[in-house]
Amino acid sequence: MTFTPHGKHLIAGEWLTGSEDFTSAPAHGPAHSYSVGRVSDVDAAAQAAEDAFWSFGYTTREVRANFLNAIADEIEARADAITEIGTQETGLPEGRLQGERGRTTGQLRLFASHILQGDYLDQRHDVALPDRAPLARPDLKMIQRPIGPIAVFGASNFPLAFSTAGGDTAAAFAAGCPVVVKGHSAHPGTSEIIAEAVLAAIKSCDLHPGVFSLIQGGNREVGGALVQHPLIKAVGFTGSLAGGRALFDLCAARPEPIPFFGELGSVNPMFILNNAQNARGEDIAKGWAGSLTMGAGQFCTNPGIAIVHAGDSGEAFVKSVHDALSETGAQTMLTDGIASAYRDGQRRIAQTSGVQDVLTSTCDQRDATPYLYRTTAQNWLQNEALAEEVFGPLGVVVLAENVDEMREIALSLQGQLTCTLHMDDDDTVAAQSLMPVLERKAGRILANGFPTGVEVADAMIHGGPYPASTNFGATSVGTLSIRRFLRPVCYQNLPAALLPA
Repeated sequence: MTFTPHGKHLIAGEWLTGSEDFTSAPAHGPAHSYSVGRVSDVDAAAQAAEDAFWSFGYTTREVRANFLNAIADEIEARADAITEIGTQETGLPEGRLQGERGRTTGQLRLFASHILQGDYLDQRHDVALPDRAPLARPDLKMIQRPIGPIAVFGASNFPLAFSTAGGDTAAAFAAGCPVVVKGHSAHPGTSEIIAEAVLAAIKSCDLHPGVFSLIQGGNREVGGALVQHPLIKAVGFTGSLAGGRALFDLCAARPEPIPFFGELGSVNPMFILNNAQNARGEDIAKGWAGSLTMGAGQFCTNPGIAIVHAGDSGEAFVKSVHDALSETGAQTMLTDGIASAYRDGQRRIAQTSGVQDVLTSTCDQRDATPYLYRTTAQNWLQNEALAEEVFGPLGVVVLAENVDEMREIALSLQGQLTCTLHMDDDDTVAAQSLMPVLERKAGRILANGFPTGVEVADAMIHGGPYPASTNFGATSVGTLSIRRFLRPVCYQNLPAALLPA
């Protein structure tokens, strides 16, 4: 099945054009023309979403579960066409797109199953105590309720799982909230075909067409208008720190401030403790090299920093990483802009005082090759620039003299999505000294693994203290993510006929 995009916005069930177009920049294959989003499109989509909320927000869990499953079915029905245009636009290999499609449909179905169980509603009931002295207690019931239309921004690095019908959209639908998506201009065709799948599900489930709209990119003004529209009640975003912070500030400055759930960036440090380093440093080094270069390093959980013990085993670790990375060739990055930012980040690290080259290479245009640098713990602590994310396959080894220096590094960290401990049983005391710090720094802590796999599950937390995310109490992955788009309402002495079903 070959998919030829028509380049239109989807607003309240209608495919609409604009007055201007932009042209896609695929990694390979044909470019296509797409309508540029306008502020008027934002207003039309938000108005339609508000209209849809009065029915969709009060549907049963069964109706919403059927809708989520129908979207998954419609995506699978377009599987080959999605893979074709997705690989063309992003340069990602077919296997990666197929896996990401499975993750996307899997989380839609997981959320459908989860809401049917009802636990996410956190229902509570304090029965009336009319005879309590000195004051009677009223009957109190509490339940989580949907908040209204949600804005979702497509992510450049996950054209399926974090974009048009990705985790934010699925969570909003599960909660009972309509969605307005601002598509990412890096993969507009992929956004369009997924929007077609959502529209087909809306029709088959006989839902209000305003429950979902897609406004294509091409205009930054659209993003600002979307987060500031008075009918939008929350925002889901995965992207850069600079872009996310700008949108966060706009949300906070509104006459009615709204929550901005932004996942922004992380260096995901790994602490390799002494006994594990001595026993299996080479294996850890090879595993790190594979994780560092997976997908050209374009994962928000890419582990860019390894803190190891200085000495002979530390030198052996550095050499093993060098040898493993030397075997990795150039990989295509998602966009020209991301490739340019990667080169800028590489130059920033290379020019930082006290940093030594271990592996250098040459990358240009849209290709990325790995880089490896080393520095000391004390130099790390004196150079804040070393703790800033470089989005791509670049690693920094930090050589620490002892566990106390490792703890100093941990204390210096900003908020992270993940922190990892590589340890053996004899490293337990050292790990215990680090754990109180790591718990305050990261949303997910791993032992003896690599953070580039994010399981979609009940217990997963994909978030963390700022700047990893803008809301440390939330996650953008897993069933807990649904709670972002709900708020608790208490019902006091209300008759059953007025309560939510």
